[in-house]
Amino acid sequence: MNIKIAIADDNSFLIKAVEEKLSFFEDLKIRFYAINGSELLEKLEENHNIDIILMDIEMPVLNGIEATEIVKNKYPHIKIIMLTVFDNDENIFNAIKAGADGYLLKEVNPKDLHAGILDTLNGGAAMNPSIALKTLKLLRNPLEIENTQEHETIKLTAREVEVLEHLSKGLSYNLIADNLILSVGTVRKHIENIYKKLQVHNKLEAVQKARKNNLI
Repeated sequence: MNIKIAIADDNSFLIKAVEEKLSFFEDLKIRFYAINGSELLEKLEENHNIDIILMDIEMPVLNGIEATEIVKNKYPHIKIIMLTVFDNDENIFNAIKAGADGYLLKEVNPKDLHAGILDTLNGGAAMNPSIALKTLKLLRNPLEIENTQEHETIKLTAREVEVLEHLSKGLSYNLIADNLILSVGTVRKHIENIYKKLQVHNKLEAVQKARKNNLI
């Protein structure tokens, strides 16, 4: 049986290395390559008769996690193994949430890569030990990431709520300062505090989370 593979990676040197590992096995056939998630989706439009995608995470235009989510929605029959240099917790968590079927590091040896592909096609999940361990830890802290967001009580001051409301209307720091008769520095400080309390990193996340928690 031939296993049809697509590879999405923007690093030609790493593609060569993966290609070399796959070349040891006659049952693995590479159908096409894509240098980012967007190109992958275009190529899948033309040919989605693919069994498995080996997906890099860090890619320009559309990264591997975003691409995984789209592919899984459009072509649920295709299995996806993240093949990446990084094993940081956030990447693992986001890849699994996006629907990845496995997660291997690029330094994986040919035998383990082949076994991981077969395992994933048979309904298992390819993971190298360090990642399996991290995944277990993520699951053992009953998904702190999710839970803290679901049940926390976030206390914002009345002034912070005002600033956030202005922010949600897309106003600049200067305009917010004018409207609330504050200095731009004070507005910036309020926004810093809001981000900290909401545990977010940008305006969009802050507004989304505030709405979700009925703060604005």
